[in-house]
Amino acid sequence: MIAYIWPVALVVLSNIFYNICAKSFPSELNPFAALTITYLVAAIVALVLYYLTRDEKSALFLEYSKANWVPYAFGLCLLGLEAGFIYTYKAGWPISSAYIVSSAFLAIFLIVVGLLLYKEPVSWNKVVGVAVCLLGLWFINR
Repeated sequence: MIAYIWPVALVVLSNIFYNICAKSFPSELNPFAALTITYLVAAIVALVLYYLTRDEKSALFLEYSKANWVPYAFGLCLLGLEAGFIYTYKAGWPISSAYIVSSAFLAIFLIVVGLLLYKEPVSWNKVVGVAVCLLGLWFINR
């Protein structure tokens, strides 16, 4: 059960601090300059964690040779997410609603992506969930 719960708890906790950090960037700091620091810290920590968690037989460059296009595209996606949130908060969005609004739209689009790319069924629960998301957006933006 813990193996099922801790990743979600990590995502939630990380997202809380992620949004606090994204809203707290100094206004005079170029977001892309800040993100170079962000990714340098992330790369160093990821490298340390790789060595702490790796199989003794694996080598870093051997692991790199297993990569396809996904880690490169993922890097671009992360850059877009982080720059997008920094600019969202610089534009004046409140921390209490910016993430909720983007997450509601994300949930709606991911239902479509799940259907089209992964053949996931669209249940009535998901349709009702979309309606609740849209109703929530209406309340938030009143």
